[in-house]
This record gives sequence, C-alpha cells and structure tokens, in this order.
Amino acid sequence: MNRFTQKTLAAALLSLASAMAHAEVAVIVNPGATKAPSQAEVANIFLGRDKTLSGIDQKDWNPTKEKFYSAVTSKNEAQLKSYWSGLVFTGKGQPLPAEAGDSAVVAKVAAEADAIGYVDSAAVNDSVKVLFTLP
Repeated sequence: MNRFTQKTLAAALLSLASAMAHAEVAVIVNPGATKAPSQAEVANIFLGRDKTLSGIDQKDWNPTKEKFYSAVTSKNEAQLKSYWSGLVFTGKGQPLPAEAGDSAVVAKVAAEADAIGYVDSAAVNDSVKVLFTLP
C-alpha cells in the first residue's frame, strides 16, 4: 500500500471508531402506550413535572445518561443532583425510580404500560417502542 492509501484507511478506521463510541440514545416507551410525548414533555417527565408517564431513569451516571440529560433537559450531573436535592428538601418531589443498565430499563419499560425510559440504541429490542433518538 502506498502512503496515501494507508493514511486514508487510518482516517476511515478512526472515523468509524469515533462513530461507534458515540452511539445514539433511544427514548423508549411500552408498545401499548397511548400517549407519544414530545421532547419537551419527555424533559418534564424526567424532571418530575409531568406524571402522565412513569419515567425510568438510569441508576448510575454514564455516557447514555449524560447524553440524554444534556440533550433533553440541558442539565449536567451536578445540575441534576442540585435540582433533585432542592425538590426533595422542599418536599416537592422525589427522584425517579432507577434501573442499573440498559437491559434493566428495557425490561422495566416493556413490563409497565405507562413507562418511559432511555437507553443506548443498541439495547433496543421488539419489546419496546422508540419515540425518538438523540445523536
């Protein structure tokens, strides 16, 4: 291989690896859900302001959770912790129930008719319906 081809191949592999590292986040609901909320309504559900669907959160702060909250609520980890601390302190709310990992969130959303969650898009299966994805 000549030098140009090697550089082109290396750049293509780097681009592919970067794309794989930045998987999409899928916002999922139970297939029987009668309401398909907008992105703004999803933000309100995950901030405890809208109780029309039962939000299922990710237990630990991970890249999927970071991407979801950043895109949907414009909050980072510190801001989200502060937000929930304020609600708990004033008695106005409690954090959403959380599951450890994508497969647990998919299982919980599939099992509850009014559930909504978010997972890495690679974890989605036929037991849930995707509302939208975040790049």
